[in-house]
Amino acid sequence: MDGWETRRRRGVSAERPHPASDDHDWALVRLGLPGVIRGLVVDTAHFRGNHPTEISVEAAHLDGTPSTEELLAAEWTEIVPRTPVYGHAANDFGVTRERRWTHLRLKQFPDGGVARLRVYGEPVADPAWLSALDSFDVAALVNGGLVEDASDRFYSPPENIIAPGRSTKMDDGWENRRRRDKENDWVRFRLTAQASVRAVELDTAYLKGNSAGWVTILGCDAEADPDAWFEIVGRTRLQPDSAHRFLLDSPVTATHVRTDVFPDGGMARLHVLGSLTESGRAALAGRWESLTG
Repeated sequence: MDGWETRRRRGVSAERPHPASDDHDWALVRLGLPGVIRGLVVDTAHFRGNHPTEISVEAAHLDGTPSTEELLAAEWTEIVPRTPVYGHAANDFGVTRERRWTHLRLKQFPDGGVARLRVYGEPVADPAWLSALDSFDVAALVNGGLVEDASDRFYSPPENIIAPGRSTKMDDGWENRRRRDKENDWVRFRLTAQASVRAVELDTAYLKGNSAGWVTILGCDAEADPDAWFEIVGRTRLQPDSAHRFLLDSPVTATHVRTDVFPDGGMARLHVLGSLTESGRAALAGRWESLTG
């Protein structure tokens, strides 16, 4: 079983061989990126006769890097109530609680196996940490950047472009289908908040015969005009399996960035380097208070 399978729970005696109704096994999970959870999947793939009968999920928000003992003593909030689940199935649950979480506690009643836990949502960066940095990647997923839309999701998700770390293989970036028309592919990113952008780095690592041919990078300040896009980097030829750095002549203010590739092809990573404006810091601090207060 390529998952988490627990021992069979027993009662206290031969006369009471079955576990009590509230007996359960649990696992503490630290989220890869703390943030707002929109939904999750408890996947019991291949667990057919040994899956749990029910599960529940609790969430907590703790600063720093807490120990197991500190987590067990923390205040937990139930985000998925105790619910029956099916074996060999992807059991999905919506989450409506609007709050920033750092850890989850998965409970299975009374015992059994869970193959995978998948958690979907929006990362929320700590504004106090970001304010200590003179410049940082305002498009990065870990700093609260998001992919809002893209022209193509055929081979791999465009969210890979702002994932942590360098790409380690071709499909660890974003590759699109080959275009047979006269249009081009694109990805639109929402930055952490309104920022003063000073430089951009675009990496085509591991994309050798199918990297994008040319790129244009556009910006938009939605606080001023959500429909006014301006050029940050003019159309530039890209090299395969290479990092491309663009230092801007002067900073530009933006809340969004869009990469247009011509005519098609892949990108591994995009880094947008800058710092938050006063308006951006205030907006991020306000969201932080609403999600953690």
